[in-house]
Amino acid sequence: MTKAVPLLVPKLPDADALLPYLRQIDQNRWYTNFGPLARLLEERLAGMFMREPAPVQVVSVSSGTAGLELALAALQLKPGSRILVPALTFVASATAILGAGHVPLICDIDPHSWLLTPEIARQVLNETSFDAVMPVSTFGAPQPVGGWDAFTAETGIPVVIDAAGAFGNQTVGLTTRVVFSLHATKALASGEGGIVLTRQYSFAEKVRQLSNFGIDFSSGGLVFNAGENGKLSEYHAAVGLASLDQWDHIQAVRLDLQQRYQAALAQYCPRISLQQRPEQGIYPILVVCLPQGLMAREIQSSLLDHGIESRQWYCPTIDMHPAFAAYRHGELGVSHNLSRRLLGLPYFIDMQDEQIAKVCQALGELTNSV
Repeated sequence: MTKAVPLLVPKLPDADALLPYLRQIDQNRWYTNFGPLARLLEERLAGMFMREPAPVQVVSVSSGTAGLELALAALQLKPGSRILVPALTFVASATAILGAGHVPLICDIDPHSWLLTPEIARQVLNETSFDAVMPVSTFGAPQPVGGWDAFTAETGIPVVIDAAGAFGNQTVGLTTRVVFSLHATKALASGEGGIVLTRQYSFAEKVRQLSNFGIDFSSGGLVFNAGENGKLSEYHAAVGLASLDQWDHIQAVRLDLQQRYQAALAQYCPRISLQQRPEQGIYPILVVCLPQGLMAREIQSSLLDHGIESRQWYCPTIDMHPAFAAYRHGELGVSHNLSRRLLGLPYFIDMQDEQIAKVCQALGELTNSV
């Protein structure tokens, strides 16, 4: 029996790579609450994003979702503010908005990049009001921070990018803040965790304070704005640091995987299309768009018959979930059309050419005959 091709196989640093950091934890006996390893991780990450005219501030948090909630809370919007968010995203984008005490305003996306763009935000603003924007770096594709900075300068509306899976691709704007996930499935991973990035020191300190329940130590420990327990533990920081030690290798391997996969798709699957995104990006997953008339759910079932796992990432769109159905704005034709045709293929760092070929040959047989 032919061995199945799994969808996703996370790979984090092994025990030997972790050991030096774990010994530091043993020596420090400091396990959470902004420990030295968490601070070191922040410092090293900030160094990767250095650019004039202002340095980047990094705050480590317990998860990407917590980072989104904390970033929204740090904006200090009035309760119940409306946050523009794309229909094609993971449900955590919407749960973070609700968790921060606000409401999503779900809009459509660009048909080529599959992103909520500054141009779409301007169109929505001509139709209705909103108080902040949470664009998403969908499937790792970077958002244009220059465009979002310009949007904020024109409108006064703040922007927080949900860049959960876009580490290595997404930059930080002058005013546009960015949140990455460090979940085990991401390119840079700590098991669980996240980071909030901004060029405003005061904003970073507000996020840090809110991640520790909102305690203001300058006032003797009073809480003026309630926060949450959103701190990154030293153990997760240790995994993050060990992953960062391997980042050059991770980038090289993922770029090679991307190139090999694209070549096979071009050979076997000429009718499928791909997201408009940088070819040299570092991507944690691979999503293809099937030709019009094909349903991803049916192809998914057929691939499974071939021993190939797949998934409809971000589908159904968030407006189709009962918890968020009331927050839709306007027609979502692009998002709904894509959601029927998008299919996530097996994609992981140890994937072999034989596995890639098996996936692409099977997908080609299923799509080329229609």
